[in-house]
Amino acid sequence: LRKVYPYYFTFTTFTKGRWVGEKILDVFAREFRAHPAEEYERCIKAGTLTVNYEKVDVDYKLKHNDLLANVVHRHEVPVTSEPITIVHMDEDIVVVNKPASIPCYTDLLMTERSGHETPVLAKPIKLIHVDEDIVVLDKPCSLPVHPCGRYRHNTVVFILAKEYNLKNLRTIHRLDRLTSGLLLFGRTPKKARSMEHQIRNRQVQKEYVCRVEGDFPNEIIECQEPIEVVSYKIGVCKVSPKGKTCTTTFQKLGFNGKTSIISCKPHTGRMHQIRVHLQYLGYPVVNDPLYNHTVFGPEKGRGGNIGKTDEELIRDLINIHNAENWLGMDGDSELSMFKPLKGDLDDGKVGNETCLADEDGDMSREASPCEEPCENDVQPEPSPVVVMPSRTKVTVATQTGHEVPDLTFNSDKMTTDQHCYECKVRYRDPKPKDLVMYLHAWKYQGPGWSYETELPEWARVDWTEDD
Repeated sequence: LRKVYPYYFTFTTFTKGRWVGEKILDVFAREFRAHPAEEYERCIKAGTLTVNYEKVDVDYKLKHNDLLANVVHRHEVPVTSEPITIVHMDEDIVVVNKPASIPCYTDLLMTERSGHETPVLAKPIKLIHVDEDIVVLDKPCSLPVHPCGRYRHNTVVFILAKEYNLKNLRTIHRLDRLTSGLLLFGRTPKKARSMEHQIRNRQVQKEYVCRVEGDFPNEIIECQEPIEVVSYKIGVCKVSPKGKTCTTTFQKLGFNGKTSIISCKPHTGRMHQIRVHLQYLGYPVVNDPLYNHTVFGPEKGRGGNIGKTDEELIRDLINIHNAENWLGMDGDSELSMFKPLKGDLDDGKVGNETCLADEDGDMSREASPCEEPCENDVQPEPSPVVVMPSRTKVTVATQTGHEVPDLTFNSDKMTTDQHCYECKVRYRDPKPKDLVMYLHAWKYQGPGWSYETELPEWARVDWTEDD
């Protein structure tokens, strides 16, 4: 796993129009439900939650252009140490093969009190191609693309900047954290706009490969079931007559007696399109933590049979996350409760970010915003050192970006904060298999260009998973 030592960090954002005239405590208690109102009251009184970098009273009424700043002790989530492979890079664009489990986009998480980043699989980023116009990478599983939620250092853009000196990249599309495969970055605004135009006009053919439960039919299957977003806030969808039209073509590549390898070609771009269509067909991705779950009913949503209301589904998903900790919820994809409301999202382009498709071709970016928050590292008074009872072998990504494989964990670099909730909770590290989903962005082809990655090991027809 790739891990980051906890560190202090400041989240900032300006007052939104609907907050003007309201008390700061009321706004945080209503809009940011990651913690109870009592915690926000404590932060305001302690001066870690400020307005224009000044301490205010809990009854302070927000004004236009007030700058809200929240100092947190940040714990990042672990990710894979699998390399990010650069498929192609030139002056205009970057294409990467993204490891699964690394998120893509930035969230405005002012209320995330803990800054402890979750560990990821310690797989390096593989650079597949680099030239003057574009960069093409092979993203490992478990890595988010952009800082989001509880991920910052353990993200594709941070790793590329620190270890490959690739900065100011413009995102053309996205992959969910657990999805691996091709990822393209524009190096100039012109190239990014050109690629965006091609994707929006459906001039780009995408092919994914995945491993699903059961013996998939031998004939080519075209699923045209409409997909509806059940909740933008937690990022979950289902097949529904009220949904948007979409089409995915599936073809079996092989069967090992238990699971099938299939090719997936999305012709439209809906959130989680491939995964939702496979769930509907009754052949969910083998290790999909969201759509291959009995929370969708005893048949796991096959044929759209869920047997509960949307409200009941959302409630059950949140309850399951609370019990399973690392396994579903993160700032970039499923079950995140720490997002701004849908009305806070822009039209998909802020600064250097161009937001288009997720791993299923999602063109809408409802799942997470593309806006970069004003972020500043801070150095408060040193916190007392926490003494760890064991010394675990991990790969440590340092502030300089140099990784030292198999470095013995150094407890002297661990800090605690007396007000940090995460410091008081002992989380289990995810197992490497928990950071992988058998869905891989394999081939992209557009006018005059095409890229593809090597297939993951699990995509071999005769591959069998160890018990």
